[in-house]
Amino acid sequence: MELILATNNDHKKSEITAILGNHTILLPNELDVPFDHEETGSTYFENAYGKAKTLYDLVHRPVLADDSGLVVPAIGGEPGIYSSRYGSGEARRMLGQKERNAYLLQKMKKITDRSAFFVCCMVLILEDERFFACQETVHGRITLEPSGTGGFGYDPLFYLDDHGKTVAELPEDTKNRISHRGQAGKRMESIIIDIEREKR
Repeated sequence: MELILATNNDHKKSEITAILGNHTILLPNELDVPFDHEETGSTYFENAYGKAKTLYDLVHRPVLADDSGLVVPAIGGEPGIYSSRYGSGEARRMLGQKERNAYLLQKMKKITDRSAFFVCCMVLILEDERFFACQETVHGRITLEPSGTGGFGYDPLFYLDDHGKTVAELPEDTKNRISHRGQAGKRMESIIIDIEREKR
């Protein structure tokens, strides 16, 4: 299936392409479609569906969107749905990836319970009133300092006990298999297979 991905992020396209390798993934700019969506939802689903619906209304073709975030229970579930904008209110500007990581580590400086989990919600819209959604998690803990150069976002801070590494230290194929986005992608792949089977 050809899917238009509701993002302008090349790195996210690479990840989704690796996860959904049997499908063609295109970005809006590859179709010369200007895409922008303000994330105003209060849940991962609301944000993912909002992005998907905004793009679907422009292209009227199958659209895939996701919203994801890091949840740290010890600090009230932050950064949560605000993960990509974390700390920006205090700084009065959008922080870069390394700055957000440093902000989180500073906030957790005296916290001993460092358990955390990533969340990813995926939404596929096929028609105006026909959509599918799935949401998955992966659990780990926050390190005391960044480690690893792979991935993006909070990956250098997210340690997986089962693998003895941060997500940023994992080989890309391993990350794409076990990550929150990878798990949600597996669920979505099953849905797409069923949809394509119906057409035969």
